[in-house]
Amino acid sequence: MELMNANDRPHWSKRAKTSALIRAAARELSKGIPSLGKVKIRAVYYAPDNRRRDVSNLFPSVKCAVDGIVDSGVLPDDSDRFVVSLEMIRGDHNIRGGQLVVEILPVENYDQSID
Repeated sequence: MELMNANDRPHWSKRAKTSALIRAAARELSKGIPSLGKVKIRAVYYAPDNRRRDVSNLFPSVKCAVDGIVDSGVLPDDSDRFVVSLEMIRGDHNIRGGQLVVEILPVENYDQSID
């Protein structure tokens, strides 16, 4: 799947199509995960090769994926009330074709009645 890069400036229709595909994939992949309260999100990009990369440029793709996770009902919202941190890192090995993994880590000892 093609990812969105903050440095790219494609036509709005191409960007919208890519965004919709990432969001739909994340929605489908997160179905079945129970509803969570506060979480930390870690996005790990496994590059296809050893070239130098600025992983933070993939934030638009991660944002679309998080929106898909919200769409599936895993999170009530992606505001800072529920997503307490977002970390973007490069994976420790390469994967042919590249891969973006979005990990949802529940914040322990969270009592929803506090909010």
